[in-house]
Amino acid sequence: MGKSAGGTGARGNGWGVAVLTTVGRQLKLRREATGMRASDFGKAVGYGEDMVFKIEGGKRIPRQEYLDRADEVLRAGGLISATWEDVKKVRYPKKVRELGWLEAKAVEIGLYECNIIAGLLQTPDHARAVIGAAQPPYSPDDVARMVAARLARQSIFERSPAPALSFVLEEGVLRRTIGGTMVWRQQLERLLEAGRLHNVVLQVMPTNCNTHSGMDGRIEMLKFADGTAVGRSDGAFSGRPTSEPRHLRILELRYGTIRAQALSPGESLGFIEQLLGET
Repeated sequence: MGKSAGGTGARGNGWGVAVLTTVGRQLKLRREATGMRASDFGKAVGYGEDMVFKIEGGKRIPRQEYLDRADEVLRAGGLISATWEDVKKVRYPKKVRELGWLEAKAVEIGLYECNIIAGLLQTPDHARAVIGAAQPPYSPDDVARMVAARLARQSIFERSPAPALSFVLEEGVLRRTIGGTMVWRQQLERLLEAGRLHNVVLQVMPTNCNTHSGMDGRIEMLKFADGTAVGRSDGAFSGRPTSEPRHLRILELRYGTIRAQALSPGESLGFIEQLLGET
């Protein structure tokens, strides 16, 4: 049985479907021009015949390794490998692409997470463990695709000028050893690394806090260079993104209050260091 060569199709995205259809057609035409049957081509690139047909029909999103191997087998001189630049833009779910686009444009991001460590801060192994624990479970291929999408968003840390980032995480989440002790330790080390960056403020909401204004769930605030903003909260406005000034004021008030109730940045890093020392 061949390996899984790609993710699910670009659902609900006309441009994405067009990209996959075009790439698939190019692959098929080049394969047929060499006289190779799909079964022989599949063996040559290390994938199953059924997957070859699905990719050529635009029904599956090819991985970069598939395109690179196809380029070699078909002697395309880099033309097939080059299609990855378009494919990778439609490889992730639409919501993730939209979120990544907004985060890439934001000059300031504020995020309160109550159930998990923020995706922007997750290590690959921790992200894999979190996504892999979903019920009903995702397929291994979908897990890989979603982890890659989550990690791709982290390019925000490499931006110049750097955006201002603030995070508030729950103590209980930091004590939950998702993925096992080693994965958990690496995740805590990653939080310390991120929290020491000049443009990042990382805070922990302690479980012994007498007052907690984040009981309604996750809050995210994104502000842009032109003065506009977008916010979302699980417990407000049906959980949908909003740019209404009145709604944004409410979310800013909630987020600001949560930050005031949490440990200071210095205390928070000290707390994470203490957790590391306990293992």
